[in-house]
Amino acid sequence: MKEIKKIAVTDNCTAVSVGKLSELSDYVLTLGPGVEIPGKVFCGAALGATGSELSFQLFQPGTETGFLHTHKNHEELYFFLGGTGEFQVDGQVFPVAEGSIVRVAPAGKRSVRNNGTEPLLMLCVQYRGATFTPEDAADGNILQEPVKW
Repeated sequence: MKEIKKIAVTDNCTAVSVGKLSELSDYVLTLGPGVEIPGKVFCGAALGATGSELSFQLFQPGTETGFLHTHKNHEELYFFLGGTGEFQVDGQVFPVAEGSIVRVAPAGKRSVRNNGTEPLLMLCVQYRGATFTPEDAADGNILQEPVKW
């Protein structure tokens, strides 16, 4: 099974690589005895993320999540990076493809499937819902120092 590789670690940064996204099917997420999800890798712990979780998932043609799920507190953003498929939220089914982004509130009953002919590549970012404030939108600081490569 494939593993995440550390690229760099500093006091304020962690960089990792999951490898080629076309090879995500080499990862297998084990949820419990007899419950495995091929092509899925969570990255938050490897990155030391403190405010969110993220995962990549590669669905081969004809595959799907296989279950509906909700969250207690976490909202999710799904970014589709390649392929075509369908997304379902609360019984509504709609198409997704490269460039699609879907936000689902914690209570939304969700699932994904690849009904296309090419692999469907997805990045999912999970974070605590209803926490972003107007002050957060102005949180960045542009520093008045040169970038040195």
